[in-house]
Amino acid sequence: MIVNLEYYKVFYHVVKCGSVTGAAQALSLSQPAVSQSVRQLETVLGVTLLRRTPRGIVPTAEGRLLFAHVEKGYGQFEIGEKRLLQMRNLERGEITIGASDMTLRFFLLPFLERFHEKYPGIRISVTNGPTPATMAQLREGRIDFGVVSGPLEAEPDIDMRPVRRIRDVFVAGQKFASYTGQSQPLKLLERLPLIMLDANTSTRRYVQRFLESRAVSVSPEFELATSDMIVQFSLHDLGVGCVVRDFAAEKIASGELVEIAFDTPVPERNFLVASDERSRHSCAAQRLLDMILEEV
Repeated sequence: MIVNLEYYKVFYHVVKCGSVTGAAQALSLSQPAVSQSVRQLETVLGVTLLRRTPRGIVPTAEGRLLFAHVEKGYGQFEIGEKRLLQMRNLERGEITIGASDMTLRFFLLPFLERFHEKYPGIRISVTNGPTPATMAQLREGRIDFGVVSGPLEAEPDIDMRPVRRIRDVFVAGQKFASYTGQSQPLKLLERLPLIMLDANTSTRRYVQRFLESRAVSVSPEFELATSDMIVQFSLHDLGVGCVVRDFAAEKIASGELVEIAFDTPVPERNFLVASDERSRHSCAAQRLLDMILEEV
């Protein structure tokens, strides 16, 4: 049997205040309304809970027993309200984001740094993985949103917003410097030892589809798990690496790597912020999303 919780609330305040008048003031109710709630609670439970004394209203033995449990529950309600208010005010909370090494490093990290500085009580968890894995986690509701690399096919209920342009390039060590200085035909890639990402990554699939659309068929010498390793293999003259330019920018600027230009470059694409429109974000996740989208 669950009695109207409002009755317990009134009973709690009458005992805490020691009077109907005090409880009425605390609850912004009339004194008759407070007295009526207590009587209804006693009627439903079949016991007398309170009695009047010269010192005010005090609980009976049954009232003391009930109050001990109501007080615990009321305390938990107060704790819950306080923590909820903290979440609403961004004093505490949790955000779970899906991102790849590339999107985290070259886009998301500065936003996380600024957000954490402004809202240090918010716990941020980043699940690191390639775009296909991140999109799967988003569909399953395991992350608040994902930052992935495009292009991606449109999906029902999934909002995907472009936030930064990126470009895939081909880089190599000084052993291949003779191919710089002028644009090369894409067909040259069929004769070069290529270093590319694993075939299951969205980046590899994008570049592969582009080359196939230009009737260029390639079979990489090396297939690696990370773009950082592609840069390292290229530095050691093990072949021509295909990476998003950000990964190799410093080495290109220092002259340790050269960028091989082709007459038909790989088209630019985007980093995307992907979120499930069916899910209502927490206050913290929505604030971080707003911070990202407002800036870009």
